[in-house]
Amino acid sequence: MYGNNEVISYLQANNILALKLDHAVSAVGQQVKKQVDTLGKGATRLLYYTSCFTDEYNDVCQRQKTEDIRFRDAVYKIVRHDDVLYDMLQIYFEEIFKYKTSEQLEHIKQCLMAVNVHIAASSLTSAGFTLAVASGVRLGLNLSLEISALAGTWASRGIAAVGVYGIVQKSADSAHRLHIQFPPYYSALYAQGLEMLYFLIEPVFQKAGAIEVQWPSDSGIANIITRMIG
Repeated sequence: MYGNNEVISYLQANNILALKLDHAVSAVGQQVKKQVDTLGKGATRLLYYTSCFTDEYNDVCQRQKTEDIRFRDAVYKIVRHDDVLYDMLQIYFEEIFKYKTSEQLEHIKQCLMAVNVHIAASSLTSAGFTLAVASGVRLGLNLSLEISALAGTWASRGIAAVGVYGIVQKSADSAHRLHIQFPPYYSALYAQGLEMLYFLIEPVFQKAGAIEVQWPSDSGIANIITRMIG
């Protein structure tokens, strides 16, 4: 089955059995629940691959193969120690600030200062403010992305493989939601090979209401930034 073994071998060769944010899993009960859920998603994804044997569902098979490869390539960016969180934040704020004037950016900055959030922007241009806000939010999130052996307790290679595919399925589901909710942001991430890593920051974006309102007001943008950091 083209794609399956390649992805699994690649991840296992780099000890990548799962990805997580440091603070995401704390209590043992939560961890077990997450692992069970991940195994379920992985089993479902592997089951979908049975469609490869039928012409009727060949599109499903081809889509999953593409997702597998894009997930593998995106994970390689983490292996290279790229700060993918910062990159995804920068791309998001590029979309949000794309058509903002200097006056609007100043208003956003003042709104942030009113709640004690200071953005050290060297210039109030869209590009300059994007870099400053992305850096500020990234620092405020205080998150570090690590390659984790979260799935390492699964005894057999077969179970580990299902666990890996559970992560891939979670990644694909998250990317699909983003494609529906915020197509321009999805397209921008896709162009950079990052859409399959969106699931890492999706909880932060959901908490901040960053996706539901694609074109928020100036004060709305300030609120989103504040909630991201808070």
